[in-house]
Amino acid sequence: MAADGISIPSTKPYLIRALHEWCSDNGFTPFIAVFVDGRVEVPMEFVKNDEIVLNLSSEACHQLDLGNEWVSFQARFGGVPKRVMVPVTHVLAIYARENGQGMSFPFDGAKNPDPSTTSEDTSDTPKKPRPALTIVK
Repeated sequence: MAADGISIPSTKPYLIRALHEWCSDNGFTPFIAVFVDGRVEVPMEFVKNDEIVLNLSSEACHQLDLGNEWVSFQARFGGVPKRVMVPVTHVLAIYARENGQGMSFPFDGAKNPDPSTTSEDTSDTPKKPRPALTIVK
């Protein structure tokens, strides 16, 4: 929030779009690392340690929408078509598979909790450690 009380929109979706375009223009494969919780719609069998890495190349996904609030597309996982919906707040990084060039982001999903999963008494709920990003080449 700005000093005058006006909320400034996040630069994160713009940076994701710019780095996706940079990867695509230079022949690299854009990947995103995502923190997975109840708000994320991905094939859960591919999630490890509350994270998933997704290929955003035009060959791998269809109907890609890199919006200000959501990243969405359709892709095949194990030959089965699936719809993927990721809140921008849950994107941990975007990078080129070939050289690891890109950008990581702090997890800011706590700013927009899912109201349907928020309970009044969360004081006894153990907090999960912050996920660590690992780039596998």
